[in-house]
Amino acid sequence: MAKETNINREYKDRLFRYIFGNEKHKPLTLSLYNAVNGTSYSDAEKLQIENLDDVVYVEMRNDLSFIIADSMNIYEQQSTYNPNMPIRLLCYAGKLYSKYIEKHGLKNKLYGSKKVIVPCPKLVVFYNAEKEEEEETILKLSDAFEDKSVKGDIELTVRVLNINWGNNIKLMENCKPLSDYSKIVSDVRELVKQGYSMEEAIEIALRTLPEDSEVRKLIEENKAGVVDMFLTEYDEQGVMEVFREEGIEIGEESKALKIAKTMLEDGVPLDKISKYTGIHTDELNKLKQQL
Repeated sequence: MAKETNINREYKDRLFRYIFGNEKHKPLTLSLYNAVNGTSYSDAEKLQIENLDDVVYVEMRNDLSFIIADSMNIYEQQSTYNPNMPIRLLCYAGKLYSKYIEKHGLKNKLYGSKKVIVPCPKLVVFYNAEKEEEEETILKLSDAFEDKSVKGDIELTVRVLNINWGNNIKLMENCKPLSDYSKIVSDVRELVKQGYSMEEAIEIALRTLPEDSEVRKLIEENKAGVVDMFLTEYDEQGVMEVFREEGIEIGEESKALKIAKTMLEDGVPLDKISKYTGIHTDELNKLKQQL
């Protein structure tokens, strides 16, 4: 039976989350926090991972959120450009603060006369799509307001940091795990373009990282899982982008892809599949290699 390729990132970890959003990898998370904020905290045990990943919040599963130094940090990695991150992170923040209030028994105190103290929100998106962007961009919730002449009572800002290889050098120097993550994503992307399979690309790219690299060690410990993570992300930035270029509505993406996979499994010629689904034959070839 052909392997099912799941492109729904909401229910599958990305490599970024695997490296930085795991309770077992808190020293790496702390290194990332220090690099982003110019701090030098050293006790990773003071960092509390607070991801939205249980049954209640699964429909809004985020990449990474944690509390340290009285701040609620919400980090997202994006392999496609998304101007809607302020709205998404507003939703994540609401859920995370609800979770925090419940966890610390503050729900009833919200109605009292004493001020309830909560962590300060810090929102960051790590961008590594192929489309060139500035090294740092600020997105605002107010950019999405329909009537720009009306000042809303809620504003939210998101730092978007370009982590494509060769960008934000100082940030990379201050966080070696992020630098190694950026390097291997860049190398795998290039090797796949050259025709290597995802497994081959990861194997080759790993050799470019130092043997003592923590990211290399984590990937080598779970190669099969990491291949799956790369395939998920590669589908998102490749196949999904093609859907948009071809004018297919977002709600139709999974339907078109499902039809394409079924036709591929039945041996239907690529040109005919392309005609019925609107997916370019080049992308169908990539999908065929993954089945």
